[in-house]
Amino acid sequence: MHSTVATQSQRALNYQVVVQSADEVQDVRNAPAVTMGAYLLESGQIDLLRRISVYSDRGETREQMRLLYLNAVAMKVWGEMGKAPKIIGAQFRPPHTALLIYGVPFSE
Repeated sequence: MHSTVATQSQRALNYQVVVQSADEVQDVRNAPAVTMGAYLLESGQIDLLRRISVYSDRGETREQMRLLYLNAVAMKVWGEMGKAPKIIGAQFRPPHTALLIYGVPFSE
């Protein structure tokens, strides 16, 4: 039973929270909204667009300038793109203050 509860809890955390510093934010190649579409097209994975969900929110410090909320498909693609995201947490849904910047809303 404990294993089932743990598995359900992990599944409930649909979004990985990734932090980007001010230096990372200044490089447009670190913006999923700018780079992910071109990557999907070039790699023949454009059908994944219907399953990707990326939200963004403002951070509060220079080290945490932007917070990205990526679902599992977006995290996989981001990794394939050679990105090494700094994951600081996971949660069921992005906060209400976060804006959809790429993909579809609350994709699961």
